[in-house]
Amino acid sequence: MKIGLMHLSCDSRADPAIVAKRAEELGFESYWAGDHTVVPVRASIQYPGSKPDGREPDYIWQLPDPFIALARAGATTTKIKLGTGICLVPERNPLLMAKQIATLDEASGGRFLFGIGGGWNPEESTILGGDFEHRWSQVKDYIAAMKVLWHDEISEYHGRYVNFPPVRCYPKPASKPHPPVLIGSINNPRALKRVADWGDGWIPVVTSVDEFADGVTKIKALAKKAGRDPGGLDFTVFGIEGQWQTSAQIQEFAKAGANRVVVWLGNDDLKGTLREMERLAKAVVGA
Repeated sequence: MKIGLMHLSCDSRADPAIVAKRAEELGFESYWAGDHTVVPVRASIQYPGSKPDGREPDYIWQLPDPFIALARAGATTTKIKLGTGICLVPERNPLLMAKQIATLDEASGGRFLFGIGGGWNPEESTILGGDFEHRWSQVKDYIAAMKVLWHDEISEYHGRYVNFPPVRCYPKPASKPHPPVLIGSINNPRALKRVADWGDGWIPVVTSVDEFADGVTKIKALAKKAGRDPGGLDFTVFGIEGQWQTSAQIQEFAKAGANRVVVWLGNDDLKGTLREMERLAKAVVGA
């Protein structure tokens, strides 16, 4: 089983260059950073992980840019995968995003994992150019355009949200045919169908092993129906604070079809983060 680390405070408080290097030494397979470019002070929908009093946790608005944090992590490591957990695709320019991802993947030797999502905050999405009510249509169009930019020597794309004439966009990613696109979601029919139809894998937040196993079974059936090989899909469990941090839990997810579990680093400072990593490595690496 592959074990990854979700690092929230991946800035000067706990330098990703140091944290990712130590994670690689401890045997962790991947290192993940989150994404919120801006967070509106007032929002119409409450963050799912809000505190009992309704306040959003500070880490939501303190996240650094994931691509820059992952580039710093990649500079001091040689093996560990570098993932977005997750990137809010509708909130970024797709041509610029394609360039950033290709640069990161090429520089790191093909280590990038593109965890993606549509976002939950209407105001945040709108401020950054998202069509919130149709955000997954926008995500699909953006991903299709980025794949053209990653694949073709001269790229051209005409879609609903992205439209550009022949252009050159370099470098190309080291990962072939492109970095894996892992769709973040909960277990619901529309999300599962997206994974089966055009995703390279599923990276859900779940409340139980049974919920995850149910999603895996349904995705595989849908993929087979769509003419895709279910065996080529990546099934990752994305743990939130306190979740899935024992060997027994990891083993249960492996039996349910997971090939990776990402666990949560909750400390803000470097010393605390390194201590937590040591504890987690003893608990779950090699499970």
